Amino acid sequence: MAKKMTTVFFCQECGYESSKWMGQCPGCKQWNTFVEESVSTAKKGTSQSRGIAAFAENGQGRAVNLAEIALKEDEKVLTHIGELDRVLGGGIVPGSLTLVGGDPGIGKSTLLLQMCRHLAENEHTVLYISGEESLKQIKLRAMRLGEFRETLKLLCETNLDVIADSIRREKPEIVIIDSIQTMYSEDVSAAPGSVSQVRESTGILLQLAKGLGISIFIVGHVTKEGTVAGPRVLEHMVDTVLYFEGDRYAAYRLLRGVKNRFGSTNEIGVFEMRSEGLIEVHNPSEYMLNGRPEGASGSIVSCSMEGTRPILIEIQSLVCHSNLGIPRRQANGTDYNRVNLLMAVLEKRVGVQLSDCDAYVNIAGGMKITEPAIDLGIAMAIVSSFKNRAIADSVIAFGEVGLSGEVRAVSQAKQRVLEAKKLGFSICVMPKVCKDNLENEDMEGIRVIGVSTVQDAIDLIR
Repeated sequence: MAKKMTTVFFCQECGYESSKWMGQCPGCKQWNTFVEESVSTAKKGTSQSRGIAAFAENGQGRAVNLAEIALKEDEKVLTHIGELDRVLGGGIVPGSLTLVGGDPGIGKSTLLLQMCRHLAENEHTVLYISGEESLKQIKLRAMRLGEFRETLKLLCETNLDVIADSIRREKPEIVIIDSIQTMYSEDVSAAPGSVSQVRESTGILLQLAKGLGISIFIVGHVTKEGTVAGPRVLEHMVDTVLYFEGDRYAAYRLLRGVKNRFGSTNEIGVFEMRSEGLIEVHNPSEYMLNGRPEGASGSIVSCSMEGTRPILIEIQSLVCHSNLGIPRRQANGTDYNRVNLLMAVLEKRVGVQLSDCDAYVNIAGGMKITEPAIDLGIAMAIVSSFKNRAIADSVIAFGEVGLSGEVRAVSQAKQRVLEAKKLGFSICVMPKVCKDNLENEDMEGIRVIGVSTVQDAIDLIR
């Protein structure tokens, strides 16, 4: 049957399909994200039918009662990388499809190769499929990480039909696809990396994962400009979405679960990039506070909750009189508009004249925190810099600040205080309502100060 070609426009952010170009995507409301691609209207080839056949072989083509489905306590497979297992929700779920996204060169392939090494050591069969590197290049990279067992097999291929046949023949427990932008299906006439190819390739892998009960990890590259079709198109198709965050030139990396059907989406894993690969950071709070200046004004430690894990961060502020008509404001690691709001609260409710001052706020270490619990720390750091009075190094502060200047309660206050106590802090400034809830708790070794308004917290700055 002759193929009929037609032109379709795809949104690079969400995959929305349109017969004509539009300036704004109706799906995700982003501007200038549509790209033109030629697609074939011929009948789908054998790849789709083979995937459907795999469903039928495993009995997934028929309806079953919920009570008939048996679950095992040890259903999840541990990767033996604690930070990765935390983000995955306790391990790898058989038959799951996981997307690992991030900027090129940030460490996605390195982490997955380390995961393959640990899985192979525990007698799990793993198939690593690369469309970007040759077998010798993978071998050179693997030599830096350590010895590998024979249960790890490598394949360099970009044709999805060949890959699907290899997966059915080898029947591994875990499959790594690096990366999805290099894969292509012969049933789609578009070039590899295009929206239609990426979506079609992921659909084939999804059917293989669910039909054969194989856990598949997909690597997806993204760029800051969003010009490459990547994870945004696939988020609705996969079970789990993991994003690598952090500057590729920085020492640490953050692995964040954006979507997870089998666990929490608030957990993060912290890794340090070294010559031998990505090393777990078991105590991120201590790691983030290394090199903190002593006795410097405009610096205070606050606490943010990432899932079930409290992380202590240093908030730095620099306030100085401006020589410009419009003062300059800048925020790194937190919401710029939130900083402006807090400065307005300080000026209106506390009487601190900041309208003619430049203000710079920074979360040390490159962390990006949006939790309102750091509001109190930001406010105290700004006033500390404005008055040029240092806050004691043993003080930690957290709490949400409202527009009336009130300090509102935050969640999991006990875990935050215990984390501060563990790292040697002796004074904790927190919302009064949270302090009242901790009256029956044993907080020996740390003094808890409850504040009702931001004015009460500012009065503590000598």
